[in-house]
Amino acid sequence: MMEQEVYDVIVVGGGHAGCEAAAAAANLGSRVLLVTMDMHKFGSMSCNPAVGGIAKGQIVREIDALGGYTALVTDMTSIQFRMLNKSKGPAMWSPRSQCDRELFPIAWRRLLESTPNLEFWQDTVTKLILEDGKAKGVVTSMGTRLHCKSLVLTNGTFLNGLMHVGRKQSSGGRASQPASFGLSEQLLAAGFETGRMKTGTPARLDGRSIDFSQLEEQAGDPKPGHFSFMPQTETLGVHRPCYIGYTSPQVHETLRLGFVDSPMFNGTIKSIGPRYCPSIEDKVVTFASKDKHQLFLEPEGRDTVEYYINGFSSSLPLEVQLEGLRKIRGLEKVRIFRPGYAIEYDFFQPTQLYHSLETKRIENLFFAGQINGTTGYEEAAAQGLMAGVNAHLKINGQEPFVLSRDEAYIGVLIDDLVTKGVDEPYRMFTSRAEYRILLRQDNADARLTEKSYRLGLASRERYERFLTKQAHVQALLNFADERSVKPEEVDPFLESLGSASLKHALRLRKLLLRPELDFAKLLALLPDLSALAEQFGDLREEVIEAAEVLIKYEGYIDREREIAAKLSRLEGVKIDPKIDYARLLSLSTEARQKLSNIRPQTIGQASRITGVSPSDINVLLVHMGR
Repeated sequence: MMEQEVYDVIVVGGGHAGCEAAAAAANLGSRVLLVTMDMHKFGSMSCNPAVGGIAKGQIVREIDALGGYTALVTDMTSIQFRMLNKSKGPAMWSPRSQCDRELFPIAWRRLLESTPNLEFWQDTVTKLILEDGKAKGVVTSMGTRLHCKSLVLTNGTFLNGLMHVGRKQSSGGRASQPASFGLSEQLLAAGFETGRMKTGTPARLDGRSIDFSQLEEQAGDPKPGHFSFMPQTETLGVHRPCYIGYTSPQVHETLRLGFVDSPMFNGTIKSIGPRYCPSIEDKVVTFASKDKHQLFLEPEGRDTVEYYINGFSSSLPLEVQLEGLRKIRGLEKVRIFRPGYAIEYDFFQPTQLYHSLETKRIENLFFAGQINGTTGYEEAAAQGLMAGVNAHLKINGQEPFVLSRDEAYIGVLIDDLVTKGVDEPYRMFTSRAEYRILLRQDNADARLTEKSYRLGLASRERYERFLTKQAHVQALLNFADERSVKPEEVDPFLESLGSASLKHALRLRKLLLRPELDFAKLLALLPDLSALAEQFGDLREEVIEAAEVLIKYEGYIDREREIAAKLSRLEGVKIDPKIDYARLLSLSTEARQKLSNIRPQTIGQASRITGVSPSDINVLLVHMGR
C-alpha cells in the first residue's frame, strides 16, 4: 500500500521547479514520489511560451550542464531560437527559444516517466506531516497519507491563489486550475514568515483576426542554435516568426477609462507585483510621458493560431482589454481566446532557508520556486534542481551541494534569496552577478559538468562529451599559440576588411585579437586550421566559440578570476551558528537585527546582507579573533 511506504523524497507540485527537483533526486538514486494536481500539466508554461532570455538563458545552460532536463525539453519543443545581444560582449549573449506550449508538458512527462526511481500521484496536498521538528510526509485532499524522509514544496502560485479580471475574482492557481489551501496556514502556525505577491498574464489572441502585414516580423536566427549540450536527437524542425507592435496614445486613453474598475488601482490588490515586468496599466501610469510601448506577438505553438501578446499583461475588465487591444495597429479586428488576469498568491520569505534550500525551522523540508518569492520558469527550475539534489544528500548524510556566486548564476540566485530576501518577485538579471565574464552561457559545461558528474547527477555520456570538447578547445588554443601566420596568407583579406596588413609573420592568437577577425573568417585562408576544425565533428561550432572567447577576452577573464579568488576568502570564514548578535553592541542596530534574523553561515554571506556595513563586518572579525 502506498500509504504504508516511506519514500526517500516527496516533491509537491509538477511545475518547472517540481519537475527538476523530482528528476534530480531520482537520478541520484532516491526513490521519489511526485505529487501534482494534474499530470497533463508538467512544466506548464502558465505565462509566455518561451524559455531563456537575458540571464535566464545562462541559467538554463547551467541546469543542462548539471544534468537537468529543462534545456532538453526546450530543444525538443522549440519553434524559434535566437541568441540575444550578439552585438555585445560574450558575457551578455543569452539564448532564447519560443516553444510549443502544448508539446512542452508532453515532452516533460515523457522524460519524467522514463526516469528510474520516480513515481507519481495525482492529488492536492492539504497538510504536511511534521513530527519532532522534521518533515515526515503529506496528507492529500483524498485523505491519503504519504510518508517520506525528505520533502520538497514547489507550489508555484497555487497557495491561496486568487485571480482578478476587473472587479471579478475567482480562486485558482492559474486559468482553469484550482488553488491550494491549508499549507500556508499550517506553516504560518509553525512560525514561518509569509506574504503575498502578485503576477499577471496578458490576453491570448486569435491569430486569424490579426493583420500581420501591419506588424514588424521578427524571425529567429537563420541557423538556429540549441540549449542543451547533448546531441539533438529530437526537434520539431519548425521555425515560426514573432511580430512587433506598439501601443499608442489612443490605446492608453482607452485603458485609463477602465482604471476605476482595475484591481491594481481600486485597492483590491494590495500585494507586490514585478517592477521589471509591469502590467500595461502600470506602464501607462509610471511612464505617463511615453506615447507608445513595444509589444511582442509570440506564437503559442506549431499547429495553433493562438498568440501571446508580450508586454500587455493586464487585469482590467474584459471589455476594456478588448477595446484597448483593438486600438493597436494590426489588431483592429482582433478576437481573444481569454482575457489577461492578475493572480495573488502566498510566498515565504527565503531568508528562512539555508543555501541548500532547506528550511531553518523544519528539518528535511525544502522550498523551491515561486514559494520563495521568485518569478520565471528558469529561476524556478534552477531552485528545483538544487532542492532535489540537496533533499537527496541530506537523507544520505552528505554535505549540501551549494554553488558560489563566481561559479554560476544559480549560485547568485540562491545567495540573493537566502541572504537578502525579497520585497518584490525576484527575477535574474546579468547585473545581479559580479562575475558576468566568468558566468557566460558558452562555458556552463566547463564550470559545472565535472562537479555534477562527481556528485552523481551528470551522466557518463555527458561527462565524456564534455571531456572531448575540452580536449578540442585546448587543441585549438595550442594551434593558435603555435601557428605562425605569414603576410602573404592574409594580407589581401585584411586589406579588404580595412585592417592593417602584416609587417612580418604573427602568431594566430595575436592576430585574432583584432576585433574584425575571428576563426570563421580565417578558416578559408588557412587550410591547416580548417582541417583541424573538421576533427571537432558536431562540437565544431561550440569548440570554436569557446576558444575564441578565451583568446579575445583573456585579460578580462583573468582579472575577474583574481577578484573572485580574493573575495572567496571571506566565504571560508565560518560564523558560529550560536553567536548572540544582540550582545555585540558595537554592531549597528540594523546589523544586529538582520544578522539575528538571517543567521549567515560565513563572513562573505554576512557582508552581502543589506544594512550590514563594512564596519559591522570588521566588528564580527574582531569578535572572532581575526
